[in-house]
Amino acid sequence: MNKKAICALARAVIETQASSITSLLERIDDQFVEACTTLLECRGRVVVIGMGKSGHVGSKISSTLASTGTPSFFVHPAEASHGDLGMIKPSDVLLALSNSGETDEVNHILPLLKRIGVKIVAMTGNPGSTLARHADVHLNVAVAKEACPLGLAPTSSTTAALVMGDALAVSLLETRGFTREDFARSHPAGQLGRRLLLHISDIMHTGQEIPTVPVDASISQAIVEMTAKRLGMTAVQEEDGTVAGVFTDGDLRRTLDKGMDPHMTSVSAAMTKGGQQISPDALAVEAMQKMQSHSIQGLLVTDQDGQLVGALNFQDLLKAGVV
Repeated sequence: MNKKAICALARAVIETQASSITSLLERIDDQFVEACTTLLECRGRVVVIGMGKSGHVGSKISSTLASTGTPSFFVHPAEASHGDLGMIKPSDVLLALSNSGETDEVNHILPLLKRIGVKIVAMTGNPGSTLARHADVHLNVAVAKEACPLGLAPTSSTTAALVMGDALAVSLLETRGFTREDFARSHPAGQLGRRLLLHISDIMHTGQEIPTVPVDASISQAIVEMTAKRLGMTAVQEEDGTVAGVFTDGDLRRTLDKGMDPHMTSVSAAMTKGGQQISPDALAVEAMQKMQSHSIQGLLVTDQDGQLVGALNFQDLLKAGVV
């Protein structure tokens, strides 16, 4: 094996593919805008088709569209001719991929789809092809050459189609006003979904689980409460239920370092006044960010009136899969 030759070949592939992607910039034109408009006005679903490598790329594009606010599914064109054509309705838009634009399995079903009124957006590397001519909108994804040294294996052409598909999906996402919360709703099982959907109220400790002592309690009483509730802190409350401060493990260490008598000293003399607080309606990921920015391990949860309604620590975020 010649290591230098292998590295040179790999770099050549990347350079060729990068050049192919860059060439797409000049094709973001009125045709691209028309393609986006056609997909935005679709009252049904965006049906993506493609054979071979184009099919694999099309399947990914369909998945990206579906997860970013544009309902979509992939149909294998060969299967479409054997019954799956019934999945496509007049309200749908067809996004057809074929580098040559002459794929028989794709072109065979075009007249049938046009007959029922399905609009067709084509993505090919041949503007004069059958598919391009039959399409309502054509996106040119032609490349100067494939990265394959034989010029045979689809490489640059599939990359260009994939990138153009991503450009469509992201343009549609932005135009629709698709939000992070919308994205999370279609990804509820992953960490991203948990970060964007999970609220403080979903994971905080409430009721008798909240560590709390009155403002006139001693430090030793605060230690007993912290030990019992095992959150590494306790809220210190005024008589009206509002939070006066928080007493943490760190405050305890500083108290002992100063030689203060925990039995004779009021917790109010050693607590952190106010403490870091968060709303129960805030996202759990906001709690993580707040803990990290203030180098703390826990937060008190208060409502809009300043009343203590919960507490949580970093371990709760870990258990919930937010971190």
